[in-house]
Amino acid sequence: MAQTLAEKIIARAAGVGSVSPGEIVTCQVDLAMMHDSSGPRMAGKKLDELGVPVWNLDKLVVITDHYINDDNPGHQDIQKHAHAWIAEHDIKHFINEQGICHIVLPEGGHVKPGMFIVGGDSHSVTGGAFGTIMVGIGATELTGVLATGEIWVRVPETVKIDVTGTLKPGVAAKDVILKLCGDHGIMGFNYQALEYAGTAVTAMSVEERMTLCNMAAELGAKAGYCEPDGKTETVLKKWGATGIEVDPWQSDADAAYARTVTVDGDALSPYVAAPSSPENAAPVEEHAGTKLDQAYLGACTGAKLDDLRMAAQVLKGRKIQSGFKFMVSPSSLSMQAEAKADGTLQIIEDAGGVILPMGCSGCIGIGPSRLEENAVGISSTNRNFVGRAGPKSSKLFLASPYTVAASAIKGSISDPREFL
Repeated sequence: MAQTLAEKIIARAAGVGSVSPGEIVTCQVDLAMMHDSSGPRMAGKKLDELGVPVWNLDKLVVITDHYINDDNPGHQDIQKHAHAWIAEHDIKHFINEQGICHIVLPEGGHVKPGMFIVGGDSHSVTGGAFGTIMVGIGATELTGVLATGEIWVRVPETVKIDVTGTLKPGVAAKDVILKLCGDHGIMGFNYQALEYAGTAVTAMSVEERMTLCNMAAELGAKAGYCEPDGKTETVLKKWGATGIEVDPWQSDADAAYARTVTVDGDALSPYVAAPSSPENAAPVEEHAGTKLDQAYLGACTGAKLDDLRMAAQVLKGRKIQSGFKFMVSPSSLSMQAEAKADGTLQIIEDAGGVILPMGCSGCIGIGPSRLEENAVGISSTNRNFVGRAGPKSSKLFLASPYTVAASAIKGSISDPREFL
């Protein structure tokens, strides 16, 4: 029976030969990930109330990334609780303040093609960039996984997202996903699996594919993934993964898809999502000139090494608008180190950018990048819902690192192609 990659992975996790969309199966989890926000203080607490141990300490990774680098007493208490729970339960795989979970999980060598993974965060779908099915679950479901190592799944339909042609200079994966959000809405692919394919996706770096998969959550998808290839294998080996197999984890040529959606990569412009939803996306020209108070490059979506380099490409030899705030929070310490070593961070700082400690804070309205009352910002993050990045009176536009950097130069929303 011909199957998509999503169906192959779910069938293997369920211990059956094949599955069909709509079928409900119970999957054995290859790996579970949880962070300081939804992990020890929520799922961990519930597990303790049940009085059962973690089902398999080799298959759990706990990461602190949300409430870090912050002097808020309440947030520090969350960290203390997380550390105490981790010590009490002899957690083997603990990644402490090394970067955002969706970045440092693969960086730690924990991810490889064909795995069925769950994460206690909606953007866990990022793991699909490596040829996995990785789904985001809530704390209650996570408690069940911690106790049993199992979770039921309704097999999703698979939609192929065919990104054709070649993305032009100044156009990135973020523009592809914002266009999809604009065309189809934030529930446009409700509980479906999105298989990103096409020449433009094949040409993308693995980090850019992570951006596509990360924001599958903004389309309502159950999962987003790319078929693994040589680039995937190279990156994962660099990060310490072993036993990587690429060939078995491809969709069959005659697999059935619910539909195919085509994005013309040759014709794609930089996109901007207006407040207060990613689906309010339109070509940058529609918002050009909109005055801004600050720009932010950060989060699991928009501050990976490639993202920092995009911004540096725009900023090199230029200065941000006088009095304008441009803040950058790299996605992980290792990517920050690489960006420092190759001069990327220096270019950003020479332009007037401020490097903040890494972490999730700017995406969720914590710390110095939090928008002020009535402020208007632009960000490379993935969500711009009311009140997420600041008070309800603030407004946030979403864009690629290219567009965020170009907007910081002018202090208003700007087309990055002008600077390339």
